[in-house]
Amino acid sequence: MNMRQIFKKINIALMLIWSVPVLAEVGKTMPGPLISEPVGAGDFLQMFLGLLFVLGLIFGMAWFIRRMGSFQQVSHGALRILGGLSLGQRERIVLVQVGNKQLLIGLAPGQIRTLHVLEQSVDMGNNKTDGGMSFADRLQSVIQGKTK
Repeated sequence: MNMRQIFKKINIALMLIWSVPVLAEVGKTMPGPLISEPVGAGDFLQMFLGLLFVLGLIFGMAWFIRRMGSFQQVSHGALRILGGLSLGQRERIVLVQVGNKQLLIGLAPGQIRTLHVLEQSVDMGNNKTDGGMSFADRLQSVIQGKTK
């Protein structure tokens, strides 16, 4: 062993010897384990009322949004979106049915432009994949285990 290793071991031994009284003193001044009080009926009532408030707030906001009509689920008029294609992060092309006409519309931030008015209507009823089955039929057959 060289001198450096001997000094390291002596330093470690001295630190251990000097730390024992310090640790013993710290142990005397530290408080014991915290004793928690049992949960009372008031705590449960407060939690229950808070939960009711949050649920009421959620349902109230849902009612308000539906009342304002911001999120209409079904279009009752003659305007329908038939399909769309995303061209970038914020650009889209959308096929819209207005009465008997179909319009191809370009959407970008702050701009809506009619790209083309279609002479013949595009039939959107055939959602068939390569196998001749619709996606819903194919998914149902996979779930039932009847894959081709």
